[in-house]
This record gives sequence, structure tokens and C-alpha cells, in this order.
Amino acid sequence: MHIWRKAVRAAKLVLTLILAAAAAAVLFFLWHAPAFAGGERYTLALGESSSARMLFFEKNAPLLLPAGVGGESALYAGERAEELLEAFRARVLFMESAAGTVSYYCHSPFLGEGVFLNGKEVNLHIAVGEGRTAAGTPLIFGGF
Repeated sequence: MHIWRKAVRAAKLVLTLILAAAAAAVLFFLWHAPAFAGGERYTLALGESSSARMLFFEKNAPLLLPAGVGGESALYAGERAEELLEAFRARVLFMESAAGTVSYYCHSPFLGEGVFLNGKEVNLHIAVGEGRTAAGTPLIFGGF
């Protein structure tokens, strides 16, 4: 009988470990950490177009984001383009300038899939103007 109890305990422990690993895998595959940190405002786009439902957060984003997030962006005080390019090891693909804002369309090996603009896959968009910087992946959704 003593051996039977040990076997049942061992089986319960193994089952508990398997369930914990399965729960961790679900979080790993269905949730992810936000791309940007330390912004004054964080925006999540729930969908993959400019008409997506937007959620706004003051300061930082939630700790984990669900898989349905189609885009995210952060707004920073000051000129932060060089810092962001370096942090994401991003390569600038092309630039635009309009209404006092300079936009950098980039590709980063640290970010997921992007959108195709001008025949190039963009997964990081940085806009600088009026003493602030916005960064978004794959693009900055909504206004700057």
C-alpha cells in the first residue's frame, strides 16, 4: 500500500507540472510583452487597419498583450529617433517629411511581421516633430 501512495503522489506531481507547462505555453503563444517602454501614452490597435478599435493607456502599456493586437505605439517627450533605432537595431528603409514631422519607416529584426510600403516590409515607424517622438509597430495607428 505504501508504494501505491508514492506512485499516486508522483503521478499528481507530474500532472501538476504538465498543466503548469501547458499554461505557460498558452501565455507564451497567445500573449506577448509590449514592444515599447517608458512612453507618456501607449496606444493599442485591436485590428490590422487604421479603422481598428483603439485603446489608450497613460504612461505604460499593460504587462502582457493579447494576440489580437494588430499594432501598438508609444508617444515620448523629446527627440528619441536615434535611441529607438539603436534599441531595435532598425534599418531605415525610407523617410517622409510633412507638416513639420519627419517619419522614418524601418525594419527591425526584433519585431514581427510588417506591412509592405513602397515595396518594402516596414515593421517600425518612428515620427518626430513638435518636440516629441512617436514609435509604432508595424505603423503608428491614429494621429501623431
